[in-house]
Amino acid sequence: MSHADKWARTRPTISGLHGAVASAHPLASQAGLDVLRSGGNAVDAIAATAATLAVVEPYMSGPGGVGFLLLHKADGTTRVLNFSGNTPAAGTPDQFTAETQECGPRACLIPGNLAGWLEAVEREGTLKRSDIFAAAIRHAEDGFPLHPTNVHFLKICTPRLNDAGQRVFSSVPHRIGAVLKQPDLANSYRQIVDEGAETFYRGELAGKIAEHIQSQDGLLSREDLANYRPEWEIPIGVDYRGTQVKTCPPNNEGFQILQQLRMLESFDLGEMGHNSADYIQLVSEAIKLAVADRIAYNGDPKLCEIPLERLLSDDYIAERRSLVNRTWASHSEGERWFGPRDETMVSPGRINGMTTHMAAVDEAGNVASITQSLGNGFGSGVMIPGTGIVLNNFVWWCEIDPTCPTPNLIAPGKRWSSCMAPLHAFRDGRFWFSVATPGSWGILQTTMQMFLNVAEFGADLQAAIEAPRFRVWERTRMQIETRIPRAVRDQLTRRHHALEPVGDFSPLVGGGQGVMIDPESGARMAAADPRRDGYALAY
Repeated sequence: MSHADKWARTRPTISGLHGAVASAHPLASQAGLDVLRSGGNAVDAIAATAATLAVVEPYMSGPGGVGFLLLHKADGTTRVLNFSGNTPAAGTPDQFTAETQECGPRACLIPGNLAGWLEAVEREGTLKRSDIFAAAIRHAEDGFPLHPTNVHFLKICTPRLNDAGQRVFSSVPHRIGAVLKQPDLANSYRQIVDEGAETFYRGELAGKIAEHIQSQDGLLSREDLANYRPEWEIPIGVDYRGTQVKTCPPNNEGFQILQQLRMLESFDLGEMGHNSADYIQLVSEAIKLAVADRIAYNGDPKLCEIPLERLLSDDYIAERRSLVNRTWASHSEGERWFGPRDETMVSPGRINGMTTHMAAVDEAGNVASITQSLGNGFGSGVMIPGTGIVLNNFVWWCEIDPTCPTPNLIAPGKRWSSCMAPLHAFRDGRFWFSVATPGSWGILQTTMQMFLNVAEFGADLQAAIEAPRFRVWERTRMQIETRIPRAVRDQLTRRHHALEPVGDFSPLVGGGQGVMIDPESGARMAAADPRRDGYALAY
């Protein structure tokens, strides 16, 4: 039996000769695949998938959200499109409370998704806007039958919505097979097809968005929308045992993944065994060290200096690696800044000087991966009346305490320290696979675990995504799936990890999607996570 045969999976990796798409909903994956089959490239496919997810997974993402595109082109170049949003011009710390930063009209950053989708298609796509939005408009207008995960999240998230949102999402029974229609969103999409980003950022839709938010004592203005632009950036990366790993640069927090991998690369993970107690001990402790650095140092590089080169340097990584506790669970301050750090908690090193993911690969070898989000379920809970558009709540991911010493303190025009980090892996300069997940700050832990399942343990992509995983929280708390054997969990408990079992397959540890190009055959492959309604398709 080969090593790969030891991996359990509920479904196969999906393969085709020409192209593949993976997303968190089969109708969205189908929209992307149809675009590929009609002659579009990976960018066209990922934009169609993204727009359709806003319809069939409306609590996770939409045109009122934000995100990142990681794009590898067949010519060998790799770029990032950053559409992660900015704080409104009136967004100073004194404008928020803990309640208003999480829900309501003050909770939204300037939405970037729509600008990002259209910028990508206009610069790198081949099809018209009408082709990109066709499936999304159809599913919004005619409706689509609810899937199990739709029902689960609608029940949880619909109470967050304002009256306009309640009229849409409480109008259908929350049961499998009930048909959800969103005609206002279909009309907004038609207007976007006709007028492009102009209507959303400077035209009629912009007016509706800004006027409603201002009428509700929110901060987002017409000027904020009119001045927004997505930005192309250069990815960052490291080498992990001969595999080149690339992700998005700050304000993205993807460097946490890179730090974790660099700390782990000198250990024999294979000898420890996949998800053994020694393996989980080592990986979880590396995570805690990288989290402390991420909290201390990441922010918007336009407004603060981020010592990225130092954080990924050989000597600094060796310093941090020496602090990995291989015996007991160290105390972590948690996933974000919660005030002054207790002296017993893992500290950052000293430096001198909600969400969804999708991926597409085409016949030419272009690969596009987007992670995008509204934040919490239905974001801010504010649907703009008459538009079907729900706005994000990413102010909640910023710090509003003026005494906060980290670079993520909110400020006018500032980009948030973003945890949405798609990842691409290369071998010998050639694209190998892409994988990422939703899951808030857990993204930076789950994506690394899925990567290691392939690169270190030889799992196929579907098995790598399905494999049981864990998530580190504050102090010694760890959420862990119960497919990890009881004996391993008992050993971790004896090492003082405070385990919180979350069942066999839990969305609390993400919902990964990925695509791969087989290094030998060139087959296009895709995989999707059963923890949500993820499905992969290929042709």
